[in-house]
Amino acid sequence: MMEQTTIALLSGGVDSATAACIALEDGQKVIGLSFDYGQRHLKELQAAKDLAKDLNLEDHLTIKINLSSWGGSSLTDSSQTIPTKGIQKNIIPNTYVPGRNTIFIAIGLSLAEARGANRIALGINAMDYSGYPDCRPDYLETYQELAKLSSKVGREGKGISLWAPLLNWKKTKIFKEALRLKVPIEKTWSCYQGGIKPCGKCDSCRIRDQALEIIGRKDLCSQNI
Repeated sequence: MMEQTTIALLSGGVDSATAACIALEDGQKVIGLSFDYGQRHLKELQAAKDLAKDLNLEDHLTIKINLSSWGGSSLTDSSQTIPTKGIQKNIIPNTYVPGRNTIFIAIGLSLAEARGANRIALGINAMDYSGYPDCRPDYLETYQELAKLSSKVGREGKGISLWAPLLNWKKTKIFKEALRLKVPIEKTWSCYQGGIKPCGKCDSCRIRDQALEIIGRKDLCSQNI
């Protein structure tokens, strides 16, 4: 059987690292792809670099796309305040970055076709998340159709799969899987703030810490790493 290749969109967080590890366990050759998009939490890029090395990925690329040029998100515009009061039901928070996943996946598709990869691993999750529109099943299903129509390999019937193994998992299940796969969770970065240490207050820190406390791994919570 010919070796298959996965392009893993590697943010530096536990979700994308876990998805990459599942691909490795499946016997796939994995190439990491990260983005410097003008985010205030640049520390996640160092985390992605460290993870790529620890996981012994085939290659790891970091692409610069300055989405902060036009802002529109508290992650790319320092004049906006990152919310710290927890997730508000039916409200998409200002940490949503306009078009982020759409752009990242498009570049991932280009890399995948150029490198002969058969799928792109996405760490997106539609269960314990902040309600982002580009982390939902209908978004992924529709983008998959576009991916098939927009590429040479897709038109030839060998389309690239948009693979999101964690899409319908609870955060607690993701952390349990990360522990089983020996993901170095202490090296991952989830916090939206650009500080030296995680803030423990933003939505991402709250979701992470709550799940870790539930599974009895408070030692890996934001204030303990």
